[in-house]
Amino acid sequence: MSDRLVVLLQYLLPKRALTAFAGWCAASRATGWTHNVIPWFIKRYGVNMAEAANPDPRSYATFNDFFTRALREGARPLAAADFVGPVDGAISQFGPIEKDQIFQAKGHHYSTRALVGGDAGLAAQFDDGHFATIYLSPKDYHRIHMPCDGRLTRMIYVPGELFSVNPVTARGVPGLFARNERVVCVFDTAHGPFVLVLVGATIVGSMATVWHGTVNPPRTADVREWRYDAPPITLKQGEEMGRFLLGSTVVLLWPRDTLRFNPDWAPAGAVRMGEAMAQAVA
Repeated sequence: MSDRLVVLLQYLLPKRALTAFAGWCAASRATGWTHNVIPWFIKRYGVNMAEAANPDPRSYATFNDFFTRALREGARPLAAADFVGPVDGAISQFGPIEKDQIFQAKGHHYSTRALVGGDAGLAAQFDDGHFATIYLSPKDYHRIHMPCDGRLTRMIYVPGELFSVNPVTARGVPGLFARNERVVCVFDTAHGPFVLVLVGATIVGSMATVWHGTVNPPRTADVREWRYDAPPITLKQGEEMGRFLLGSTVVLLWPRDTLRFNPDWAPAGAVRMGEAMAQAVA
């Protein structure tokens, strides 16, 4: 199937209905279905169950339980870096933000303001800053961790489309990550503010955070916001902050003169949670 046809189908498919159905299936406790689909999924996508805290596929009550499985102790040691990778996945793009424009793929940019749900004041903090976009494929570990110590200040749910976020779609759908449904998490850190965005996609049944639980569903038509002034919610580097129920993408934003990316990073390169992502600018 050509890339053009794949992108066209993204516009034609009933993405919201497919996502709702996938979410229902993934949460189903129909034991026979679950016990058949999980081994198939492991074989189809090459999931490494040796890393899982519970490596027995038949012990998971639902597909969601399997998909959001914990890793065994020591599977992701933290590098000695100021910022570590928050997820397992592949680097989609990373680098400087040009004024307020984030590079998506050849010929496609989107604005920080659109990404964070229209808040001009929040977006302005990242003018000429840096960004990183990481894609989580079906085989990957799907919990999201903190790249550095941080204190949560805000969470914003932004309604949107449910396009796939795979590399083909990223090349073909303008403004993809600022069009899809997303959860924007804003943190204060010793290095200044940063934003971590969980981007939804086709068949991503829901997104959840450790402080709130499931954020979506419900899928509302309006932007929803939560502020966290007191008591403070603080998370340590490497600590889990959220998870995807079926895979997607994270986008991270930092202000200008905050960090230098790992020189080994390159677009399409594989990364793992806990590996060195960047060092702070002194």
